[in-house]
Amino acid sequence: MKNTAIAVAWTGASGIQYGIRLLEELLKTDRQVYLLYSQAAQIVAQMETELVLPARASEAQSMLCEKYSVTGKQLQVFGRQQWTAPPASGSNPPEAMVICPCTSGTLATVAHGVCDDLIDRAADVMLKERRKLILVVRETPHSTIQLENMLRLARAGATIMPANPGFYFNPRSVDEIIDFMVARILDHLGLEHTLSRRWGDDSGKAVT
Repeated sequence: MKNTAIAVAWTGASGIQYGIRLLEELLKTDRQVYLLYSQAAQIVAQMETELVLPARASEAQSMLCEKYSVTGKQLQVFGRQQWTAPPASGSNPPEAMVICPCTSGTLATVAHGVCDDLIDRAADVMLKERRKLILVVRETPHSTIQLENMLRLARAGATIMPANPGFYFNPRSVDEIIDFMVARILDHLGLEHTLSRRWGDDSGKAVT
């Protein structure tokens, strides 16, 4: 049976709010969610939000399950070196993976097949198994090396989605800007949402 879980990875780029909001929306669906995060993401989360992520994956899972009122079956958190986790193997990969936000370092390791931790390995599995891989790159400007890495990954089948929210809907808060970007991610995952108004739609927030 195909694994319909969706993996979410948080890395140390600024913009952890995008990843947190994405997790919240995914947990509203009936999909199982795998969460992976780097040590740098722990630091950024504490700098940019009030979320303090424990170093131990089991503690993080308990904390987040309580925070979002879900079970440990729906949300599973895996450690950086937890090589027995489902995302580490092509025999049981998730249906899709989103690295949000994605650092230039993670972009580089995934582009060159370096698998030093579970995030890199999970992304590598997605590419080799021809599953959907979305990288929400959050940095500017981009160097030639970064652009070449994006091109390399796009050619390998990944979706490169820089965190560039639109403003045609006249956002009135940071939350609305974040929701716009998360809505685009959910679109590419094929999941319904009511987060943002679509171009040409004057009826308010729309469902895909």
